[in-house]
Amino acid sequence: MKLYTYDPAPNPRRLALFLKLKGLAIDTRQVDLLANEQLGDAYRQINPALSVPALVLDDGTVLTEVIGMYTYLDELHPQPPLMGSTAAERAQVISWCHRLFSGLMMAIAGALRNRGKSFINRALPGPLDTPQIPELVERGLLQIGYILPELDAHLAQSKWVAGDNFSIADIDLLVCIDFLAWIRQSVPDECTHLKDWYQRACSHVA
Repeated sequence: MKLYTYDPAPNPRRLALFLKLKGLAIDTRQVDLLANEQLGDAYRQINPALSVPALVLDDGTVLTEVIGMYTYLDELHPQPPLMGSTAAERAQVISWCHRLFSGLMMAIAGALRNRGKSFINRALPGPLDTPQIPELVERGLLQIGYILPELDAHLAQSKWVAGDNFSIADIDLLVCIDFLAWIRQSVPDECTHLKDWYQRACSHVA
């Protein structure tokens, strides 16, 4: 296997934390997003989606979505069980990952990519040039302002995002919380349960 990634970016960091907790090492090459290396012909031949991370399997299959990489690697290396130990637990974990990605990660990314010169005509990752829509910045901030208190209320009743055990849902939320700094946002002071969870999660992945 070979991993193409860019360590500072949120999606690569999700996978990096997963690999760390699994104790896995994969042959890795950095793709410099700041230099737009992902848009060049060489990387396009590897991953036409022009995204990172991309995991090339031994048979040449290319995985381009982190949730797919989680699933594949967890099947090969089930310990520790970061995707749940039963069918019900696995369903809860994957459901939370989807909710966090669509409800929080994409909201932050929308607020980031729809303003500033760095993302002109690059409001969405991938091969299609897409114009910025400034209104999506405000919509992203609105979504963030809604979901953080919702997560705080949930974590008042649950040690970890998807139940009693640390999972990839916690990895995803941890990365999202850190991603907030990219748009100069943070967890509100009143979200004490979310803040407590964050400290537990940081200690868990340290």
